[in-house]
Amino acid sequence: MEKELQLQYEYARKRIGQKKTLYFHFILFLLGSLFMFVGNILFEVGAPVVWCSWAIAGWAFLFILHFIKVYITDRFMNKDWEREQIERLVAKQQNRVAQLHDKTANDR
Repeated sequence: MEKELQLQYEYARKRIGQKKTLYFHFILFLLGSLFMFVGNILFEVGAPVVWCSWAIAGWAFLFILHFIKVYITDRFMNKDWEREQIERLVAKQQNRVAQLHDKTANDR
């Protein structure tokens, strides 16, 4: 029981770390987008090309990928899912080995 409690604690700590990093990424995205917009539009850095919209769109795409990883992918594909997949594959391998063993025993 103690080991399972430790595993739950480690999983919770990892998830909190992922969410904390995502929130930091979001704040950085907002501030970075604001500075790019101000630099490009108001101070005309890189004028006459409006490059900030492309940079912000690219960064938003990366943020959305990060969000999907934290809240969708890692939420469903956690340790329980991983353990279940390993058990399923091990059972499949054991079944295949048993079939091969039976086949070689019958061939003798």
